Amino acid sequence: MSRRRRACADRGSVTAEIAVGLPAVVMVLAACLGALTLGTSQVRLTDAAADAARLLGRGESSAAAQRHVDLVTPGAHLVVQHPDDLVCATVWVERPILLVPVRVEGESCALSGGR
Repeated sequence: MSRRRRACADRGSVTAEIAVGLPAVVMVLAACLGALTLGTSQVRLTDAAADAARLLGRGESSAAAQRHVDLVTPGAHLVVQHPDDLVCATVWVERPILLVPVRVEGESCALSGGR
């Protein structure tokens, strides 16, 4: 085969490889950004749960704790439990990662001195 024929046969192969590879690279980047988003959301939720547990431990109402959680993470849900002498707050929210909803939560407990 001559050089000219080989060059004609290879023409467009780089374009085809990029057309196949580029979506895969974009998908991997989107997954990495989604994982980073989940990590930062979990840190925020854990901080909000710690603040809510301290508020509830001091005798504040569940509504006041929910308002604080809404300020930190809008749309988050607060679940309160009272095991023994503790008050535990679990804050959770669903975040879409690659169009799949993923539940992220943070939990913290504090001494219940206000009861």
